[in-house]
Amino acid sequence: MATQESAGSGDFLNNLGKVYGIYTGGFAAFIVLIAILEQLGVPNRVLGYMFVGFTILVYAFIGIISRTMQVSEYYVAGRRVPAFYNGMATGADWMSGASFVGMAGSLFLLGYDGLAFVLGWTGGYVLVAILVAPFLRKFGAYTVPDFLAARYEGNAARMMGVIVLMACSFTYVVAQIFATGIIAQRFLGMDFVVAVYVGLLGILVCSMLGGMRAVTWTQVAQYIVLIVAYLIPVIILSAKKFGIPVPQLTYGQAISQISSLEQSFIQQGLAPAGMKQHVAPFTSYSPANYFALILCLMVGTASLPHVLMRYFTTPSVKEARISVAWSLLFIFLLYFTAPAYAAFSKLEVYSTLIGKNIADMPQWVYNWGSLGLVTVCGKAAASAEAIREACSAVAGHAGILRWQDFGINTDVVVLSTPEIAGLPYVIAGLVAAGGLAAALSTADGLLLAIANALSHDIYYKMIDPNAPTQRRLIVSRIFLVIVAVAAAWTASQRPADILSMVAWAFSIAAAGLFPALVLGVWWKRTTKQGAFWGMLAGFGVCMMYLVVTRYFPGFGVKYLGMSALLNPITWAPVVDLTAAMAAPNAMDGWVVASHPLASKVGWFNINNISAALFGLPVGFLVMYVVSLLTPAPSKEMQDFIDACRRPKGGTIMEEKTA
Repeated sequence: MATQESAGSGDFLNNLGKVYGIYTGGFAAFIVLIAILEQLGVPNRVLGYMFVGFTILVYAFIGIISRTMQVSEYYVAGRRVPAFYNGMATGADWMSGASFVGMAGSLFLLGYDGLAFVLGWTGGYVLVAILVAPFLRKFGAYTVPDFLAARYEGNAARMMGVIVLMACSFTYVVAQIFATGIIAQRFLGMDFVVAVYVGLLGILVCSMLGGMRAVTWTQVAQYIVLIVAYLIPVIILSAKKFGIPVPQLTYGQAISQISSLEQSFIQQGLAPAGMKQHVAPFTSYSPANYFALILCLMVGTASLPHVLMRYFTTPSVKEARISVAWSLLFIFLLYFTAPAYAAFSKLEVYSTLIGKNIADMPQWVYNWGSLGLVTVCGKAAASAEAIREACSAVAGHAGILRWQDFGINTDVVVLSTPEIAGLPYVIAGLVAAGGLAAALSTADGLLLAIANALSHDIYYKMIDPNAPTQRRLIVSRIFLVIVAVAAAWTASQRPADILSMVAWAFSIAAAGLFPALVLGVWWKRTTKQGAFWGMLAGFGVCMMYLVVTRYFPGFGVKYLGMSALLNPITWAPVVDLTAAMAAPNAMDGWVVASHPLASKVGWFNINNISAALFGLPVGFLVMYVVSLLTPAPSKEMQDFIDACRRPKGGTIMEEKTA
């Protein structure tokens, strides 16, 4: 059975170019077919079902044919994934629904300050390549906690690794399922809760039967869909506006036009003099917060278990390094385009909405407003009547849409741009399919990281070391389903600050794992006691800052010396602490996002999105001090670390597979 499986896998690996070439051609033909059906008058709802249904069926088919009962195939795809395809799979794994759907939206709303996300997330892969990935691949781990347990000689470090992994990965996977719900709700017309569980089904079919092997080949297919879906609308907009189908080259002209429109809005009284202009720096984040966010995202990227797991699948250390370079290229294609996407979308909104009569809003405003994702005059723009009522309640409103009247959720900028620009529905459906591919691919990787940590690190390594292969894989699949259902239930509750939680995941991973991973490879004197207490301290400080500033802000002000954050433009406190602390609800716990103090207090004016700025140095310092105070690792362990650093040679540790 295993031999037949390996032989079939070998044939597939030898024909990867042909297989994915046919797949890409088939996808292009499918897009043409949808375009023809649209011209023939087929309803948009039917086309939406075809787009989403076709792509999910393809992913499910790949997941089913990649099913396996071999441990190494399930956990690390048999360590046979070529660097080029692993880079593509990593790109899909990385470009989550939050990244695909939210990146351009953040740049749309934040302008210059949104570039912190592009710089942090892309720069993180440089740290992955230099400091972490090749050495973990040389070691031969199945999971990140696996490496920690071997390097730090025991299950204490493994347990801490699993706790941090669960904390950062679960919040992240909830966001992906949330994104699938939004897409299915808008393009399939489903109830949001139903849409969430439909998305969950797609995720499980991809990952449950074949583990990492199925996820890898599905993610390559998903990358092709998501990058085509991301590039085509902005290429069309660039050609339509400026006659050049290279948005990166026309981006400057779009920015110039946006700046001119912003000035004209101010002069005509359609925007306040202090409006947040697109190219103005440090209007949303102070310089300290801007660079702190870049640092936390970079270090978090180099610590996220589901990203590091991808480099366990390459055939060699050299391939792991090359794979990181390919990952950077494939991620760069999207991130280099995201600022242009945001600029073209904003230019369309400014040109077609601001200064127009509120009675003449285009249909897309109502489509997204009915979901509560576009607002006019502070209320959901569900209909012309709703807009008229909302604006009539604003004192002195002249019935003309002003800059400050319009609001759009960051999650819908990418999805709505084809509609905003009046492009055919086939383009909007393509973008929805791309967003779905991005969300599903990352959710697959995250769920696998969590399930593998629970089944391999907790069950197999700590509870039943003699468990046979079949039982280990069944346990992993059970955990996969349990975690997936729990994440879907959480997403169906529509947690208010899910986007904050995505950013928190990076700080949690950075503070809890980065010091142990880096010092584990680069400082032989790090001891198991140092690693355990350093991980606990870094993770603890980071979580304390996140939880207190967001959910117990009154406690932070009264007992931990926290003060109000400052407005980055005026440097005035964003909340009157004296008045807020005198209010009856000042000391409430688990406060909602609308609480006057929630996420508005902290230390040294640092936003909680950058909590690793406190946890990271604490983790390094505690690890360093405790390691010096405890006996040095054995000579064998120090030789083991030297072997991990040496590029040549085979994998150091081989897991038993039966």
